[in-house]
Amino acid sequence: MDEKLEALREALYALDGQTATAISTELIEAGVEPQRVLQEGLAEAMLEIGRRWNAGEVFLPEVVAAAEIFKQCQAIVEPALLASGGQTLGHRVVMATVKGDLHDLGKNMVGAMMKTAGFEVHDLGKDVPADRIVEAVRELEPTIVGLSALLTTTVPEQRGVIQALEEAGLRRAVKVMVGGAPVTEDWAKQIGADGYAPNAPEAVRVALELAGSERPTG
Repeated sequence: MDEKLEALREALYALDGQTATAISTELIEAGVEPQRVLQEGLAEAMLEIGRRWNAGEVFLPEVVAAAEIFKQCQAIVEPALLASGGQTLGHRVVMATVKGDLHDLGKNMVGAMMKTAGFEVHDLGKDVPADRIVEAVRELEPTIVGLSALLTTTVPEQRGVIQALEEAGLRRAVKVMVGGAPVTEDWAKQIGADGYAPNAPEAVRVALELAGSERPTG
């Protein structure tokens, strides 16, 4: 099945959605662990595409097209992942791209990998105002809130969300993680975030660390 996983990655690199979805379906129907398909096939390919983008080897339209194919394949794999029971940590994560920012590639990758690690992920989408995030925290009582910002102009919104959580009396109830291309560890410390990650695998590692000291959601 390693050859099939490699073929899945190659289909994503080639922006061949028809082949990628067909291989995803074939792998799941053949009984390959859905976590393996998501992690070794889809997520690995998207991380490589992200690396190529940062290196100037591919351009934004290609990244956007790959992200759309990734979502189509993820929709095939996810039901099998949930049906298999997988790993369940009992921790909820609320994720959002902050207000004014329409980028969600990185956030979607982090969300997919969080699910493979056993988190229950609630994705609020992109361009999400602080009050909507506060409302979700009040409703869902997550262990972690993940805030993404891909534009230098929207990064300050991360601070705004943390302030809104403080004003609502909810800040101490959650761990806040921040990320996005312009975001740095220094910025995370400056705004009082609990965690920062530069990429999806590191985000999962940090989330597991932050969740380790918290009681699972009932």
